[in-house]
Amino acid sequence: MTTAPKLQMVCPQCQAINRVPVARLGDRPACGKCHHALAAGEPVAVDDQGFQRFVANSDLPVVVDFWAPWCGPCRQFAPVFSQAAAQAATRAVFIKLDTEACPTTAAQFQIRSIPTLMVMQRGRELARLSGALPPAQFQQWLEQNLPGPEGA
Repeated sequence: MTTAPKLQMVCPQCQAINRVPVARLGDRPACGKCHHALAAGEPVAVDDQGFQRFVANSDLPVVVDFWAPWCGPCRQFAPVFSQAAAQAATRAVFIKLDTEACPTTAAQFQIRSIPTLMVMQRGRELARLSGALPPAQFQQWLEQNLPGPEGA
């Protein structure tokens, strides 16, 4: 008897690590610890530790928005990022890192301009883009750069 492939997912609420059968991703799985939706379809605001936890422990690709509250293009891009997070909730995890509040992670990834968008999987950077994009172009960039989940 073979077991169904499972993905490791980090809860956006309590950051507990959960194992979810790939076939159940579309069923809105909940965290085993806090019962919050694992694929909530909205960006998760993270600090340095949360960034590391999501990037290192999520089998789904992680799309990162490096931003700052004072940045006009960042604020204009936020709804586009949120919309993409809702549309791709079972394909990727979308996180936002405030570079002003978390300069360590921003420096580690040599973020020189904001917004900077990055696709990562298992701690590895797969794609990077500096600057905000309109919705159609951001969707196209995601389609070109989002891999399938590991273990799927």
